[in-house]
Amino acid sequence: MKKTAFLYDPVFTRHETGLGHPESPQRLKAILDRLESSGLLAACLRPEVKEAPLAAVERLHNRAYIEHIEFQCRLSRHFYEGPDTVGSSQTYRAALMAAGAVMQACDLVMTGKAANAFCAVRPPGHHAERDEAMGFCFFNNVAIAARHLLDCHGLARVAIVDWDVHHGNGTQHAFYDDPSVFYFSCHQWPHYPGTGRRDEEGDGNGKGFTLNAPLAAGSTDVDFLQAIRERLRPAMDRFGPEFILVSAGFDAHVDDPLSRTMVSTDGFAAMTREVLDMAASHCSGRLVSVLEGGYNLNALAAAVEAHMRLLTGLPRT
Repeated sequence: MKKTAFLYDPVFTRHETGLGHPESPQRLKAILDRLESSGLLAACLRPEVKEAPLAAVERLHNRAYIEHIEFQCRLSRHFYEGPDTVGSSQTYRAALMAAGAVMQACDLVMTGKAANAFCAVRPPGHHAERDEAMGFCFFNNVAIAARHLLDCHGLARVAIVDWDVHHGNGTQHAFYDDPSVFYFSCHQWPHYPGTGRRDEEGDGNGKGFTLNAPLAAGSTDVDFLQAIRERLRPAMDRFGPEFILVSAGFDAHVDDPLSRTMVSTDGFAAMTREVLDMAASHCSGRLVSVLEGGYNLNALAAAVEAHMRLLTGLPRT
């Protein structure tokens, strides 16, 4: 029986954001501690993570921008890309490794070596634009992986499901005119970064391949699940994805400090179950999930555990 792959490397904790920053290395420590104590890590494949080749990153990001981030890291100090996105000496390597981990996870699933995968990576990625870091993100991990699936594995239809509480502007913009990638986001609205209106549906040949489900502050499990069942599922049935990538932010949790939505840990489990069912229906279960947000350490760890239990198929003990 094929296992779930869990992709992580200690370099992800060496991306330092400074005292008090919500996107901290402690996020991954909380996840690892929880998965270790629950026995879930022992049930997973644990491949060694490799950096993404620069050519793969350049499919999504401008070369001058990539070189700018590398140069800033060489100065061995904290640097700011906007008011909230902080880098340090190890950020460039961590970002390359994060993108590489997601590409590697896709390779494992495509070649049948893993049933599915979860990538516990940082920095996160879905806000990163072609030539701009923002929202704690430097390289767009999920978008780089989607392009890898299209260009290197010959797929024609890749779906990205984004349930981070903040709209994934960078991912949307990367494929806004591209009918080979279907992008769905359910997120708090209005909220950072200001994109993700319902009428943002794609452009040109990509018209109709972007689907946003903005949700008001105070939205609960019921609202998020309704968006997934009533809006995402019919769209997935029409699109027929060959692979599903999940931008798995857990900051819509009721206890998260950066949102005003009220999703429970069980709510994230229910959303996971829905998307796994779509993957089973359309693409032989091929799914890779990638960590985005989630800033209350206890809530994050609990939600990831619930998510991972469904990916692995292991019941609660």
